[in-house]
Amino acid sequence: MKIIAVKVIVCSPGRNFVTIKIETDEGIYGLGDATLNGREKSVATYIEEHISPCLIGRNPSNIEDIWQYLYRGAYWRRGPITMTAIAAVDCALWDIKGKKANMPVHELLGGSSRNGVLVYGHANGQDIPATVDAVGRYLDEGYLAVRAQSGIPGLEKVYGIGRGEKFYEPAETGLPIETLWSTPAYLDFAPKLFEAIRNTYGSKPHLLHDIHHRLTPIEAARLGKSFEQFNLFWMEDPVPAENQESLKLIRQHTTTPIAIGEVFNSIWDCEIILREQLCDYIRSTVVHAGGITHLRRIIDLASLSQIRTGCHGATDLSPVCMAAALQIDMWAPNFGIQEYMVHSPETNDVFPHQYKFEKGYLIPGNEPGIGADINEKLAKKYPYKPASLPVARLTDGTMWNW
Repeated sequence: MKIIAVKVIVCSPGRNFVTIKIETDEGIYGLGDATLNGREKSVATYIEEHISPCLIGRNPSNIEDIWQYLYRGAYWRRGPITMTAIAAVDCALWDIKGKKANMPVHELLGGSSRNGVLVYGHANGQDIPATVDAVGRYLDEGYLAVRAQSGIPGLEKVYGIGRGEKFYEPAETGLPIETLWSTPAYLDFAPKLFEAIRNTYGSKPHLLHDIHHRLTPIEAARLGKSFEQFNLFWMEDPVPAENQESLKLIRQHTTTPIAIGEVFNSIWDCEIILREQLCDYIRSTVVHAGGITHLRRIIDLASLSQIRTGCHGATDLSPVCMAAALQIDMWAPNFGIQEYMVHSPETNDVFPHQYKFEKGYLIPGNEPGIGADINEKLAKKYPYKPASLPVARLTDGTMWNW
């Protein structure tokens, strides 16, 4: 078997997606998600100009060798653009291998470790009562775990607050919008949100919260301590993790579990964190951390420190990525939870998939490969639309972490 063509498909059925399609001389093709929110065209160009020509004529079964070729051969290693491109190729090759073997990819990884994949939904509202109601709607739908985000008095366009009940998409057409952030207001407000949720729904639901890199280590430690009485499943991205050792200070002051890593691109971004048990859930995603091949290495390293997976799964990743994530979730012996944001009907039409939601879990199905496809004809009806993620400033005008 040989690779005869590599296609890059950019479309926007409600938001922008980049998809790679690798075709073989035996008529089998594989798909990979190459979406990098706000930088989609950069990855598409990287694949078209630097990767695609190198793949023609290669044996798609040699997944490990191709991964090493694209990683070591680039010289300028890692980074979100390079690793997203490598991840897309890697997932497409695993898709081909699964179809060739007539097996879902998780069977090739070693088989299932569970019957379904526990997921969490996103509940948000402009204020506490609206968020409490949103949590209730998810629980009524059968979710066992819910992430809760609320607007904060005095701040507009707070992270996590969507324009509708289901589809939260922070990227907006045009140049980045600027938002304001106040850490004191947030630290005062956040515990009140979870007090209201627990008072309404009790201790049974798993509750999660995303801080989105906004705090310093000591601020995060203070917040984590205030969250302890509400028994959160995790607090996500409490600090920017470029300085991996910053999590040590948080650990010294709180037992609230920490989840981190959706912006990590390789095992080297989280090596200290995993080795020194500085988090409880690693959130690296298959599309931004080098694909199934490399994410499996991250998961194995995490398992040595009893750290579980909690892979990123927002709607800026296509159903192709979600399908691939579910394959590795089914295998991972140290699986924790999977983020799951429902895609728009337009996105689901462009990317038909087999996975389905049942009573708090996603079931990937047994279709050979990763279990997702693309309707290229329909994709052409949704052309790319330039969009940007917001930026944030403190109330005094200082640039901050969005």
